[in-house]
Amino acid sequence: MGDGIIAVEVAFAGIDQQLIIPLQVKVGASVADGIEQSGVVDLFPEIDLMRDKVGIFGKVCSLERLLRPGDRVEIYRPLKVDPKESRRQRAAKSMQ
Repeated sequence: MGDGIIAVEVAFAGIDQQLIIPLQVKVGASVADGIEQSGVVDLFPEIDLMRDKVGIFGKVCSLERLLRPGDRVEIYRPLKVDPKESRRQRAAKSMQ
């Protein structure tokens, strides 16, 4: 990479398709900058960055976090069912 440029990835898993977009961004670029540069929101219009959480390698972070070389930005879809409620329902069924 040239001076002031780092390599990162932006990842999103839609219902039917998963995508990892490799990017080169300027040093000092934020998570939001990387997402915007990737064009992923144009490809998956269901993404709502005001609602959906984002993270780096499975750890939730803010859109303002600065990117580091090798980061993989992940955009998380909202859960359809609360995991705790799902476990309660499975436990209740197994006791019947």
